[in-house]
Amino acid sequence: MKLVVIGGGISGLAAAHRATELARERGLALDLTLLEARDRLGGTISTERADGFLVEAGPDSFLSEKPWALALCRRLGVEDRLVRTDDRFRKVYVWRGGRLHPLPDGFQLLAPTRLAPFVASSLFSWPGKLRMAMDLVLPRGGIGEDESLGGFVRRRLGAEALERVAQPLVAGIYTADPDELSLAATMPRFLELERKERSVILGLMRAMKRAPQPGTSGARWSLFVTFRHGMRQMIDTIAARLPDSTVQLGTRVGGIERAGAGWRVGLDRGAFDADAVIVAAESHTASRLLRYVDPQIATLLGEITYASSATVSFGYRRADVPHTLDAFGVVVPRTEGKALLAVTFSSVKYPGRAPDDHVLIRCFLGGALDAAVLEGDDTALIGRARDELRAALGITAAPTLTRLARHPASMPQYRVGHLARIDTIEHRLAALPGLFLAGGAYRGVGIADCVRSGEAAAEAALAAVPLAR
Repeated sequence: MKLVVIGGGISGLAAAHRATELARERGLALDLTLLEARDRLGGTISTERADGFLVEAGPDSFLSEKPWALALCRRLGVEDRLVRTDDRFRKVYVWRGGRLHPLPDGFQLLAPTRLAPFVASSLFSWPGKLRMAMDLVLPRGGIGEDESLGGFVRRRLGAEALERVAQPLVAGIYTADPDELSLAATMPRFLELERKERSVILGLMRAMKRAPQPGTSGARWSLFVTFRHGMRQMIDTIAARLPDSTVQLGTRVGGIERAGAGWRVGLDRGAFDADAVIVAAESHTASRLLRYVDPQIATLLGEITYASSATVSFGYRRADVPHTLDAFGVVVPRTEGKALLAVTFSSVKYPGRAPDDHVLIRCFLGGALDAAVLEGDDTALIGRARDELRAALGITAAPTLTRLARHPASMPQYRVGHLARIDTIEHRLAALPGLFLAGGAYRGVGIADCVRSGEAAAEAALAAVPLAR
């Protein structure tokens, strides 16, 4: 079987690796090619070691509660290279009104689960707290069309819950506008809680009681997990397990077309014939590649918009940082008018990220609500980040290390109606045997979701295409 995978990010690598696994298990002859337009694998995942610091330009971890990435690490035999967060500091600050307010202990993304810390919190006004408490008595919402995440939070918990917690936390995950983000596509758990339990707060409290407690069976890993030597380890490990000559870097695909019972993948020079093709590039690239295969699929793919972002990492001497850094980081509500979306205390969150007596701090800028800030040059972005760190953490000293990474059009936006669009794409794709899509643009943006998407595409490819001609 000839299989071509387009895209060398985590989705494409997971697809190629799974196809290799399945072929080996079934004793099948697999002619596998992975094409990547850039000169390196990994997509937004990029790790650098410099002056004793370990700097992540893109994703710095994956979720353990979504099992697919962790399962892949186990099959790769690299689970022992993973590290968990230092949960002594599992706290998040919210920068509001010129102060850093701790997010109340037990607050689960959108709503509180513990009464005392919530009541004592300085983050919310008393009217705001009473409005959130109304969730306990409000009826279920009507089951109808897709609702925005912003609309859901405002309806169940009020404006303060949205503006001071949900919006900044969601910005750190999706770099998105919550009033355009589909609740069903991004956080279906809360939709299900309302349907089953009526009250989101009561539903979360009941779920907390059922969940394994720290130190018990099933809680070996923290919520966030990374590699001891950075996320690049995951990319390099997968790439090393692929057959020799599988990967072709610096190879741009011009288009895809039918070729008899199979497919032809056209390059700037030459082409590949294949029994199956997995397109694991961004959806706007997939739209371009499929414009002559199925114009409707191409149009729908083109309607999935993307947001851009940037990260600025600073290394400091610990003595130059007045703040205690007793948390994972800071999130910043859009209502504060800051350029920063969030700040991660990387060397607090994970071990080995900074040399002794130093700290590593990573800043996030841009996103759907502040695309204009990225129009500045690198010096302006770095200066803006330093200015706001000074205001938030009191850091006046110059950093010993600075790294800026830009991620243009890198985060798919799951707008209201997203799942209906994906259902239509998948329905039409079913009529095109041997052609598959994978990636973060469809049913999950995280590393674990991308692994699941890539592996599912590989399994479908090997199951659906005749293996002998």
